[in-house]
Amino acid sequence: MSDNHSWNHLGCYGDPVVKTPTIDSLAMQGIRFTNAYCAAPSCTPARASMLTGMDIWKLEEGANLWGTISSKFQVFTDMLEESGYLVGFQGKGWGPGNYEAGGWERNPAGDQYETFQAFLSQREKGQPFTYWFSSRNPHRPYSDNATKVDIDMDAIKVPSYLPDNDSVRMDMADYYAEIQSFDSEVGAFLKLLEESGEMENTLIIVCSDNGWQMPRGLANLYTFGTKIPLIVSMPDRFKGGRVIADFVGLSDLAPTFLELADIAVPNEMTTKSLVNILESKGDGTIEPDRDFMVTARERHAFVRAGGAGYGGRSIVTKDYLYIRNYEPEQWPAGDPPLYGDVDAHMLHYPSPTKEYMLRYREKEGVKELFNLAFDKRPVEELFDLRADPYQLNNVAEQAEYHNTKEMLSKKLDAYLTETGDPRVIGGEMKWIGAQYFAERDKRPTPSKNSQEVFGLKKEYNYEN
Repeated sequence: MSDNHSWNHLGCYGDPVVKTPTIDSLAMQGIRFTNAYCAAPSCTPARASMLTGMDIWKLEEGANLWGTISSKFQVFTDMLEESGYLVGFQGKGWGPGNYEAGGWERNPAGDQYETFQAFLSQREKGQPFTYWFSSRNPHRPYSDNATKVDIDMDAIKVPSYLPDNDSVRMDMADYYAEIQSFDSEVGAFLKLLEESGEMENTLIIVCSDNGWQMPRGLANLYTFGTKIPLIVSMPDRFKGGRVIADFVGLSDLAPTFLELADIAVPNEMTTKSLVNILESKGDGTIEPDRDFMVTARERHAFVRAGGAGYGGRSIVTKDYLYIRNYEPEQWPAGDPPLYGDVDAHMLHYPSPTKEYMLRYREKEGVKELFNLAFDKRPVEELFDLRADPYQLNNVAEQAEYHNTKEMLSKKLDAYLTETGDPRVIGGEMKWIGAQYFAERDKRPTPSKNSQEVFGLKKEYNYEN
């Protein structure tokens, strides 16, 4: 699993610049999903949803970044371990947050290991295993390494929701360099797996937890925050060389793993196993009813007065994205002047694209993009993905889209009602006002450079 990595930034997904030969090879021999989404555009809830197979509104405080999650929720890792699997993870696993506060004795991802070799050394002969490598790449702050690798700056395709200039291109180049480092990490794991003699007997999954850390990416319900790469490879069991268009979720992995391990899937899991798709021989659409995906967000970072969140739900189909914003009075990117739901959240480390947009927010060609990324938003947003793939033009109030908006709104409500979302059916929303376990974020301290460039205070106080 990469960290904060949008779906389209891999060679096998059509990016002409980033070089990911290892992952591209896995995609060629495996199964590549073109409509895969995380449950939330935020690390902690996305990972919690993956582990539990549940939508984030079912997870109480687990819907937030830097929160906790109750140990009453079953996770596939514990269930596999109870059935005899050796279970381990490396890197972030579930988080960031405080799992002890939820009653856990260890990270919900399992026992933590420094290396895959150390994990394998604990394995009994023939023992089944599951291992989750959670890479740090390409999470900000990026290493200043784009100049050290072969990345063609001129060939980078800057999405139209960002300004196209040298600062943004270099920022994207550094992001690409970290993706290429992730590709190398994947290669190292495959080599160790090969040496262990278990390559052909192991299901390999490559994915990310949520979208990239750019304006309108991470912490946003636009597809740049929720759509992820997902590649599944086990050619000896599942026919490879296939591309699947079904709408699937990262949280579908929990029931998938349990079904493959012949373990009963708990009734509370709101997601659906992918085993039927994996076992099929076809391409394109395998299960026609998988024609939409619902995603959600609550509080990301502690970036508004009193720690207020920004609740939202979305439904995406092949042609449309509909978003409902429950707190339109709040700033979606966090309170100005830090706009902390866009990294760097305290402007405490370099974030060139964000900094450029802040500096030139009144400049023609930037102002419109700045407003889209940082300004307040209406209760409803609707985008026609066929004509507007970068989601620049909200058509929610246009008469010609009225019926489409109503249809998607009703479909979203039906799903939220069926799965028990308190935002729709009523009830306690435990994520509101829940504890945030990164204390330093509550009194953000911008870097000296940011203070000078943007005229910022030395410290802000969001606690009150």
